[in-house]
Amino acid sequence: MFTRNCLLLFLCCLLDKSFMAPLHSPSHSRMGKEHHKSVAGLRRHGVSGVQRVKRGWVWNQFFVLEEYMGSDPQYVGKLHTDLDRGDSMVKYTLSGEGAGSIFTIEPTTGDIHALRSLDREAKSYYTLRAQAVDMRTGRPLEPESEFVIKVQDINDNEPKFLEGPYKATVPEMSPVGTYVTQVTASDADDPTYGNSARIVYSIIHGQPYFSVDSKTGVIRTALPNMDREVKEVYQALIQAKDMGGQLGGLAGTTTINITLSDVNDNPPRFSKSIFHLRVPESSPVGAAVGAIKAHDLDAGKNAEVKYSIVPGDGSTTFDIITDEESQDGVVILKKGLDYETRKSYSFRVEACNLQLDQNFLHLGPFKDVAMVKVNVLDVDEPPVFSKSSYSMEAYEDTPLGVVIGAVRAQDLDTSKSAVRYTIDWNKDTEHFFEIDPKDGILTVVEFLDRETTAQHNITIVARKVSNPLLFSKVTVTINVLDVNEFPPELVVPHETFVCENAKVGQVIQVVSALDRDHPAMGQRFYFKTLRDVSQRNFTIRDYGNNTASVVTRRAGFRRQLQKQYLVLVLVEDGGYPAKSSTGTLTVRVCACQPDGTLLSCSAEAVFLPVGLSTGALIAILLCVIILLVMVVLYMGVRRHKKKEALMSSKEDIRDNVIHYDDEGGGEEDTHAFDMGTLRNPKSMREAALRRDVKPEGSSASEGTFSTDGSKDIRAFIHQRLQENHVSGTAPPYDSLATFAYEGDGSVAESLSSIESWVVDPEDDFKRISDWGPRFKTLAGIFVEKETKANEAPENKDCH
Repeated sequence: MFTRNCLLLFLCCLLDKSFMAPLHSPSHSRMGKEHHKSVAGLRRHGVSGVQRVKRGWVWNQFFVLEEYMGSDPQYVGKLHTDLDRGDSMVKYTLSGEGAGSIFTIEPTTGDIHALRSLDREAKSYYTLRAQAVDMRTGRPLEPESEFVIKVQDINDNEPKFLEGPYKATVPEMSPVGTYVTQVTASDADDPTYGNSARIVYSIIHGQPYFSVDSKTGVIRTALPNMDREVKEVYQALIQAKDMGGQLGGLAGTTTINITLSDVNDNPPRFSKSIFHLRVPESSPVGAAVGAIKAHDLDAGKNAEVKYSIVPGDGSTTFDIITDEESQDGVVILKKGLDYETRKSYSFRVEACNLQLDQNFLHLGPFKDVAMVKVNVLDVDEPPVFSKSSYSMEAYEDTPLGVVIGAVRAQDLDTSKSAVRYTIDWNKDTEHFFEIDPKDGILTVVEFLDRETTAQHNITIVARKVSNPLLFSKVTVTINVLDVNEFPPELVVPHETFVCENAKVGQVIQVVSALDRDHPAMGQRFYFKTLRDVSQRNFTIRDYGNNTASVVTRRAGFRRQLQKQYLVLVLVEDGGYPAKSSTGTLTVRVCACQPDGTLLSCSAEAVFLPVGLSTGALIAILLCVIILLVMVVLYMGVRRHKKKEALMSSKEDIRDNVIHYDDEGGGEEDTHAFDMGTLRNPKSMREAALRRDVKPEGSSASEGTFSTDGSKDIRAFIHQRLQENHVSGTAPPYDSLATFAYEGDGSVAESLSSIESWVVDPEDDFKRISDWGPRFKTLAGIFVEKETKANEAPENKDCH
């Protein structure tokens, strides 16, 4: 320390004499004197302005040592101007960075001192401003000048590793000189001044495995064939020293943790050559039998092992897979075992690496082989049925107690225990069957009905006598066979029609049958006509394919003679015993077009023109309604115009008309005079046939009427009209509708509804057939009526 302080003092003196003192020269002295004189003259004359003069003192920068440890303030330098004559009339001032706090100046001498120790690493230089001021006037003698004080560096900072400690990885078995990592140290000292920041690297701990480059700090391997399996982690201590590594330099250290990464340089190895495993015979397929392991000293993917069974004895029964976490070889059961059949298995297992490194294949094959022996353990097993499921059949009329089948189960263990059978009633709610507990024979205990349940599924349980907890189940399906117990029935329709113009042998309907039975070979039906019933109109034709047709045996059907026929059809099945039934088919007689198209089957349709369409019938109906409306209007108008009475008698026949409202026999029940006689004299000839009761007071006069008595009637009416005209009474328009009578000589005859029922039997209706084909049916009806009328007397004569 003393030596360093002496050296610093020497440097300060040297700098003070050579660099820091003002430069004195004749010119400068002369200029300073002149400047002084001018300033003095200005001061004497009291001039306040300051003229710019040439500076009489010059300085640029000063130096101060960092980390000064002396007791007195450190001398930095001296400011001096030529205008200062040493009479203490010039005052020096200092301003800028650190002025007054770090640096101070003696006002009269201009000496600058550092008040405290400075650190170059904190601040390397300070910029200040100096000025010389006249003590008497307080005015500056020269303009303000700026200068710099630099902090001179010393070696007070050691090198530091800012990123330490370090971690590095290098593959194992790497050759010498393999790059590991690089370290870097930094020094806070000034690298441009001396050797304070010149660093040299060296390895203190870590030989002989690693080395370091003294200039760059690069770490490399120094020992070959470093094996990770022997030692995986290494630690090296690196030193950085300044001053170029010379004596007295400062040093810093850091630690490097170096890990050897794995390479696949070790093959898998089984710990033993034979592995013994045991497995119960009841183990399910896919169950783990046991595990074997091949050890690999490598790590990660280099330690992954693949196991395989060498093709041979056990490859069909067992398989082996690799556990990804533990790298164990797990033996898996591929199919079921049976201790009674085989008690042990032996096979070889091979283990090999999946990731191979070509640089180490010369070390040998990276695989190993071991023998595995598996012993099968005997387990007490439940009995085994001879079949996985059973199927049986029974007729629905099977008597109770009849055997329908049997099941069989046996104990395959060495104990050969006896077996007992039961029905699992928890699943089967219908108790139709019973099983013998020893023999397994199934019998029927309830009557079967195929139409109710066609199939029964029951579950049979077989238990070992030696251990009832061991049991097995099997499903038994019982199909109920059909018995011919239901007769066949005709399928709808039960009604059809036949055309009036049908021909002999024409098919009018095809029928089929339905049977609720379910024969095993399909259904077969036979259609026949009843032998004891005469079928003169129709017959049944069986097609042999479970269908039949109804065929006509004659032609010329007429609705007027018979509207419908009943055809009895006998249908018989092919079961045993055969069942049959009789169905009735109603055949209606209808009018058809020549091509067989149905027109109408109602009796009222016979009076309609044949072949008229619905639109034509509606048009005719509308015309009739219009004509009726016109007639009603005409009658109303005519009644208002008539002023003369048609009858003179006050005893009119209004009561006769009122009697028509009676629900009895109509005109037969009236006791009045027959008005039809007055309207149409022709009716007198049938009066005796139509009336049983004669009106009161008319028997004598009724007998006097004759065919030519119309003159007397007209005279009688005329006389009564005259009497009514004289007396002023109104004629009986509501009781005597004489407008309906058009005289005996009219071609159209009477239009009155009262006489519409009178038909002359002598009229010839044969001329209707001459009106065309549309009136052919109507003409046939009148011909049939005439024929029946003629046959009736003949029949009476026969009886």
